[in-house]
Parts: sequence; C-alpha cells; structure tokens
Amino acid sequence: MPLLDPFRPPLAPVRSWESFHAHWTVAIAERLNRAVLPEGYFAEVQVHVGGRVEVDAASFEESEAGPGAPASEGGVAVAAWAPPRATLSIPAVFPDEFEVQVFRSSGGATLVGAVELISPGNKDRPEMRRAFAAKCACYLQQGVGLVIVDVVTDRQANLHDALVRLLDQPEPFRFPGSAMLYAVAYRPVRRDPGGDWIDFWPTPLAVGQVLPTMPLALRDGPTVPLELEDSYTEARLRSRL
Repeated sequence: MPLLDPFRPPLAPVRSWESFHAHWTVAIAERLNRAVLPEGYFAEVQVHVGGRVEVDAASFEESEAGPGAPASEGGVAVAAWAPPRATLSIPAVFPDEFEVQVFRSSGGATLVGAVELISPGNKDRPEMRRAFAAKCACYLQQGVGLVIVDVVTDRQANLHDALVRLLDQPEPFRFPGSAMLYAVAYRPVRRDPGGDWIDFWPTPLAVGQVLPTMPLALRDGPTVPLELEDSYTEARLRSRL
C-alpha cells in the first residue's frame, strides 16, 4: 500500500499517529518473529512516548506522606531508605520510543538489532534530536544493527544527519539530497585488516509510494530483510487506514 501522511489532513487530527506507529511496531515485530528471524532470535516491541524514565519515587512519597514519614509493611512501620540528595542535577531529555528490539536467546537474551520509527518528538528541538542520535550511536558502538524509519512530515530535521554529526563525520556522509522522509540501515562491522566501520544504506521515502526492504544486521549473526511494505500494509489493515 502507498505511504500515507498521518500528520496532516485529512487523516490528522481525526486519526492518531501514535496509534498507527504502535500498530506498525507490532506488525514489524510479528513479521520478524513469524517469517524472518532464524531460530534462536526473537523480536519485542518497546513503545514509550515521553521517554521511559520513572517519576522520582522519593519526591512522590514526600508529597504523599510528608518528609520522613515511615513506610508501612504488614501493619508495622518500616523506615524507607532513601539516597542522599544529589550533589548536582542537570536538565535532560529522554526520547520517545517506537522501537522493535531483536534479541539472540542463546546464553541469555542479548540485544542484537533495533528498528526505530521516528516520532515528531524525536525531531522537535535540537536537544531532542541529540538525544535520539545519542541513543542510535550507543547501539552502533555496541555493534547492534540498526534501521531508522522517518515518515514524519510535520518536522523537517534529518536525524541521520544528526547521528553523523554526533559521530564526528564529514559532510559526504550526511543524507544525500534533500529527502524529508527516509529510511537508513546501519551495519557495524569489523574488517581485518581495516578496523571498525559502520556501513549504511540511506533510502529516500515519499508519500504515495511503496516502502522498501531494508537490511537489518544482527550483531554476530546474519543480516535479514526488514520488509517495511509488508508490515506497513498489515498496520494499515489493522488500524483501518
């Protein structure tokens, strides 16, 4: 099915882009598990809007019970331990997540690949773009294969370029042309001789066109096809778009 624009009329604001992104991440994970990943691998969905950091429990308890109030356990007052007040605090940004994570199950679940569906929040402000780029850079520096997919039409930033800048790479490694919508696959690889490299496949996208198949490299394992068109079609059918 052709790529729709859920961020502008007539779909927006009648239909929720958050709901569709959630459907799409589930469809990607299900397709990987059902038909793509070899034995010993599995995919899971992570969806968190506004980051996944929890509320400061100490602040919450103080506001509910007053500072220094004991916790209760089985009717017996128990003094809850709390760390000392932090010496310093800095402002931070925790990026939205519409993500499929791929794990290798042998020897305990190990993250080997990730697919990121970019949200408007990821592109919204410089600090949000840096936070998303830092997350992607962390994956790549661990050898985790990565695919990012950007179908957000109401923000102009290119997050591949933000990642390249964070990795301190020159202009030629930024996204070719002026594509607003795009997918990029990244494969961390060690070549002997030659050292450590990150291969990448930048692919422009466009509203009204079908989506490509991207290579999803699994750390210390195979590279598998990420069939965006099939998962997108499934998500559209599920969400009745």
